[in-house]
Amino acid sequence: MPADVPAPAQVPAPDGVGIVWDDALCEYDFGPYHPMAPIRLTLTRILAGAAGVLDRECVRTLPAPVASDEELGTVHDPALVQAVRRASTGFEGLTAEDLDELISFGIGGDDVPPFPGMHTASARIAGGSLAAVDAILAGHVRSAVNVAGGMHHAKPGSVSGFCVYNDAALAVRRALDAGEERVMYVDVDVHHGDGVERALWDEPRAVTLSIHETGERLFPGTGFVQDTGGPSAQGTAINVPLPPRTTADGWVRAIRATVPALVRAVRPTLLVTQHGADTHRSDPLADFSVTLEAQREVMMLMKELADEVCGGRWLALGGGGYAVIDVVPRSWTHLLAVATGEPIDPTVLLPQEFLEAADRARTEHGLSPEPSVRRFGDDRPLAMRDWEHGFDPEDPLDRAVQAARRGAFPEWGLDPFLD
Repeated sequence: MPADVPAPAQVPAPDGVGIVWDDALCEYDFGPYHPMAPIRLTLTRILAGAAGVLDRECVRTLPAPVASDEELGTVHDPALVQAVRRASTGFEGLTAEDLDELISFGIGGDDVPPFPGMHTASARIAGGSLAAVDAILAGHVRSAVNVAGGMHHAKPGSVSGFCVYNDAALAVRRALDAGEERVMYVDVDVHHGDGVERALWDEPRAVTLSIHETGERLFPGTGFVQDTGGPSAQGTAINVPLPPRTTADGWVRAIRATVPALVRAVRPTLLVTQHGADTHRSDPLADFSVTLEAQREVMMLMKELADEVCGGRWLALGGGGYAVIDVVPRSWTHLLAVATGEPIDPTVLLPQEFLEAADRARTEHGLSPEPSVRRFGDDRPLAMRDWEHGFDPEDPLDRAVQAARRGAFPEWGLDPFLD
């Protein structure tokens, strides 16, 4: 572990699960009207604590140090880091000329406006994911979770889509630099994981797999089946673009039809996953109809694959999610519960402590009460049809999945019709 990254706060057992946390992670805040409100992190912490997840014996708290410029430079251009530093005064400290220059890096406008402390807050999220992967590589923990992470749109030379520094790409690069034979990144956010793909585009030891709403209909407009990696890494970028209005059953069906076979074929030594909660039917920025039951099912699948293929070596990250009170805290509490060994039954009632905190947050954000949010799930059990039971050529989802299988499976010795 590099000397400038603090060791875990405790001396964990080999089967420990690291959870990255620092209250300062909530300083990643674009302002009161921005969709990515830090209340989603605060409420996740409250819910996970009230549910007893954070008190489980295996839990080890990991730090979220501010990543150094040298660490950020393993993925990001130095000019971007300097631009983010300049933006860290917020709008009030910037001239018109500054703003014109910053917009060339993607800083400005509604998506990624400058805010005071922007560099430190963004570098802390990156540092948390670096500390998590360091703890896994050093054997201090078996797996780790950073719900503040998953900033998958940030590019080497520009910010994008609410993301400043790409902690996911940085964590993968750190693992490769430390000698990992092959790292696989699986992204189930509703938006394409374009920044991670681009950062690792020509890296043959890293495989990126993104399942997302088609770029024909949704930001960032990328992630098609023909996008397969750079000249030295053909087949290492895998995309599964799905149609709008994909249901919970269809989403799980698509993931089960692609991810397990590919993870088993790739055989990574470390699995990194991104669990944006914006696939949910209540999310205001996308068009899927996924439920919390479905998100939980996919989280359990990722853990099973990490246990089977990677010896449990798994780094799970947060990501998108803009129903910040009613969905994200429940989704990521499920993620923390799955990672620490005992999933929460979706029919269980939410703790009163969380319900009161959520009501206060709604009042502070000027939102109406939401009496229907009372359980960990949406009261919509899955009833999916497994891919093995047949392919329906009349179904747009099945056609999209089969196109992705035909594009990616042969690169890894798989039969797109039989495997």
